[in-house]
Amino acid sequence: MNLSPMGSEYQIPGDLPLPMTGETPCVYVVDDDDSVRNAVSRLLRIEGLDVRPHQSAETFLAQHDPAGYGCIVLDIAMPGLSGPALQEVLAQRGNDMPIIFLTGRADIPTCASVMKLGAIDFLTKPVDRDVLVAAVGRALDKDAGTREARCLRLTTQGRLATLTAREREVLQHVIAGRLNKQIAAELGTAEKTVKVHRARGMEKMCVRSVAELVRIVERSRMPSFGTG
Repeated sequence: MNLSPMGSEYQIPGDLPLPMTGETPCVYVVDDDDSVRNAVSRLLRIEGLDVRPHQSAETFLAQHDPAGYGCIVLDIAMPGLSGPALQEVLAQRGNDMPIIFLTGRADIPTCASVMKLGAIDFLTKPVDRDVLVAAVGRALDKDAGTREARCLRLTTQGRLATLTAREREVLQHVIAGRLNKQIAAELGTAEKTVKVHRARGMEKMCVRSVAELVRIVERSRMPSFGTG
């Protein structure tokens, strides 16, 4: 695991917990068919969800906040930008909001294509209420997990950026399972000095044990830590 330096753009005080937005998720219903769009929106609102309908992919793109929390219920065939085309645009922009596709007819090639790009589900109209609600639930859970993982990465980056080069180097050896004596020999310094750098580094990373440090590194899945 490589504790390499990170940029300072994500500086976060080391003693702060992971930031939470407290934001209410939205379900964006994008369908050019007024009756379908209204019916789906009404059904989801009954479930207590915040629903934002759009009659085209273009209006969705014009009004959508890429940092928003939620999922998209998206029609396949629409005038102008189609559902799969919108999925590709969002992917190119790095927007990974989960998508549930709706279609008026079974289309195996299209289904395979959109699922390969990460769609949550591919449902046929008229959609069953319970099936749709379950799919939306999975999509919102996935989005929440993605946001939590991103938040953890940013927090870990911020904490890592507060380390000195030597603290980073010592923690690298700590994560590799080496003892203070071994680290001192490797770095050509006194064991007492290693202990100081280790303690300061652990404090800045807001961990009390090596196991906790390793767990944060693994959960953050940051390439700079060598976890992929």
